[in-house]
Amino acid sequence: MKLAIVTDSTAFLPEEIKNHPDLYIIPIPVILDGKLYNEGIDIESDEYYELLKNSKEFPTTSQPSLGETLELYEKLGKQGYDTIISIHLSSGISGFIENLYGITDSINGVKVIPYDSKITSTPMGHMVIEALRLAEDGASVETIIQKLDFIRDSLHVYFIVEDLNNLARGGRLTNGAALVAGLLKIKPVLRFEEGKIVLFEKIRSSKKAFARIEDVIGQHIETMEAPLKLTIIHGNNLAVALQEKAKIEAKYPEISIEIAHFGPVVGTHLGEKAVGFTISKI
Repeated sequence: MKLAIVTDSTAFLPEEIKNHPDLYIIPIPVILDGKLYNEGIDIESDEYYELLKNSKEFPTTSQPSLGETLELYEKLGKQGYDTIISIHLSSGISGFIENLYGITDSINGVKVIPYDSKITSTPMGHMVIEALRLAEDGASVETIIQKLDFIRDSLHVYFIVEDLNNLARGGRLTNGAALVAGLLKIKPVLRFEEGKIVLFEKIRSSKKAFARIEDVIGQHIETMEAPLKLTIIHGNNLAVALQEKAKIEAKYPEISIEIAHFGPVVGTHLGEKAVGFTISKI
């Protein structure tokens, strides 16, 4: 078996992993003031947030081209790959993974397995890294999928955004319009639930919202079986991410926390200054 891993540009990955010979990344487009940028190719996070501050129109994202995706799968088949695991952002926030099921039988000689991560960003990147590691060790497709399921099923994600309107207008927040209307002067804590973004709790201030997430993450640390992977992800808000990292590590010194950032596609929907907390089994 010669296995390729395909993912999309919303996966947060270290540079050395992006250059892995068996990894292929499909860029997702961002449209800002009428101009299309392919995430990870035409635009990176730092530049994007600067453009976002000065944009005149509400930014949007688009699904990757199915035709180009099909061309990639066919190209991989010609390169000798007979199996592709295609790991992508949650079906709860994008229809791309569902559309892949319609073309998986179109590639002769290559078995394409679409995988719904039910998340995005760093947790999805973690799945990609594990899939590559297991493939290098000669693991079967079944073993790799079981590992992805293990990570996905143990995952907890909470986050705070500065403005819910981005999520509501983009249709990524369940019951978004009603929530925005009812949350004036309230700082909501959000979470991913079955691949969808939902309200977790209504909090009266940012300080209390972060304190609540710190408590919840602490409860997971105490009840989940080690080893664990914790990440704090920010949208151009490094100072707050570092503060939260220090607070949690001071209380749980045995835990190491990574810092990551939201790319342009996720940043479009969460907005600048968003901060997310993820914890899962390794």
